[in-house]
Amino acid sequence: MAAENILKSREVSTMIKQGFLSDPSLSFPPSRMISRTSPSSSPSRNPSTTAPFSEKIRSSPTLFEMMSEEQQRESKHSESKRCNLQERVSRILAEAPFQNPGWGGLGDVKLTISSIDGFRVSMNVHRRVLADQSRFFAEKLRQDGAISHSVEICDCDDVEVYVETVVLMYCEDLKKRLMREDVGKVLGFLKVFADIMFDSGIVSCLEYLEAVPWSEDEEEKVISHLGQLQLHHSVTEVLKRITAEPSTSVRADEIFLQLLTGVLQAKDDKARREMKTLMFGLLREDAAHQSNRLDVSRETLYHLCHRCLSSLILCLSEAACMDESRRDRGVLMGEIAREADNLQWIVDILIDKKMGDEIVKLWADQKELAILHSKMPSMYRYEISRITAQLCIAVGRGQILVPKDARFSLLSTWLEALYEDFGWMRRACRSFDKKLVEDGLSQTILTLPLVQQQALLSNWFVRFLDKGDDCPNIQRAFEVWWRRAFIRQHVAEQDNSQLQITVCDYPN
Repeated sequence: MAAENILKSREVSTMIKQGFLSDPSLSFPPSRMISRTSPSSSPSRNPSTTAPFSEKIRSSPTLFEMMSEEQQRESKHSESKRCNLQERVSRILAEAPFQNPGWGGLGDVKLTISSIDGFRVSMNVHRRVLADQSRFFAEKLRQDGAISHSVEICDCDDVEVYVETVVLMYCEDLKKRLMREDVGKVLGFLKVFADIMFDSGIVSCLEYLEAVPWSEDEEEKVISHLGQLQLHHSVTEVLKRITAEPSTSVRADEIFLQLLTGVLQAKDDKARREMKTLMFGLLREDAAHQSNRLDVSRETLYHLCHRCLSSLILCLSEAACMDESRRDRGVLMGEIAREADNLQWIVDILIDKKMGDEIVKLWADQKELAILHSKMPSMYRYEISRITAQLCIAVGRGQILVPKDARFSLLSTWLEALYEDFGWMRRACRSFDKKLVEDGLSQTILTLPLVQQQALLSNWFVRFLDKGDDCPNIQRAFEVWWRRAFIRQHVAEQDNSQLQITVCDYPN
């Protein structure tokens, strides 16, 4: 008896582990503890009374019960889909021309279409229509005379489309009929038309697809379907809207230069800002696709950089020689800000495309521009200093890798100007990120040799005490330099070890 109880206990334990019985040791939310006894069976019972422990166990669904419920839901869903499909097919058949005896007599071909899951549709259609429209049916229905045929198409992935295809074979103006459908439905027709070699139907579908607009999702479907069907030259006209000609690939850089130049020379400032955002986003999206991409070249971008620099120098030269009382001085200052903004945009593209190494040296070499810049009031020139801040951020983030001489030359030429204009940048630029600039400048300085760090940070220390918030706060860099120089001193030791290499020959 004891052995029998132990055996039963093990069986129950196994069933609990497998989920077919509820484990009394498990706790469930209150909603899972509701008794299955109907309210009418115990009207006098207080709802707040705690149910017996055994009743709680019975109320908790087991894995078996949950699996059964899931199967029932799936079965109901499948049955609902089947009923909806049957209703749609019935409506199609009710309006089909071959259902009308007056169209041309009763059909002499019994055509049955069945799906993988067993759904079947049978219809009496006319042999001459099938044979005239489809090379597939013409091959299957060779016999002449008053012979009845029975044809079955099995394992269709979409019975509804096949039934509609048969109806469309009776249509006199198929292209007009397709205008009622969307792109996805026509692609479904095209696949079936190709399978049964319904040539005029294929032509009508391709003409529809060539003329109708596509959404981006539909475009992907069109490309995928036409690629799978391998209709070869028949799809050329359809794909012309998405296929670049070889000449376009060759002239890609010329096209980019024309577009980018147009943005830089735009007369409407609002439109120029919008197109800058658009072009930057498209170039970034283009860079994300590594294969078969049309990309703007380094030469084109640096050509535009030189053009912007020349315009900046010309504008600053005119402003330096201009009488302050002249009314058009404000116009000239606007042109300076515009050219500086243009250069910032090109530099952003270069940095994003990992092509910014040359721009650091190019900007560091602008001695003439830096001298002209120093002669202008900060309110007119601060946009130019934003280029220096932009490069320091990129260098400090490791987005631009250049030798230490180029980094030091950049700061030697433009750091004083950045200090002078920092207050105006902070107050006048909505998009100016003070902390970002300070972090970038700090990191750039800390990449230099310790002696150069000391020179730059000592100068900053004095300037910050004098200017306060109108000077970038790079005390974090100052702390790092101080620890490097005085606390964690590292002295390079000469390596006197000599490497010895011995070559031994072994007999084969």
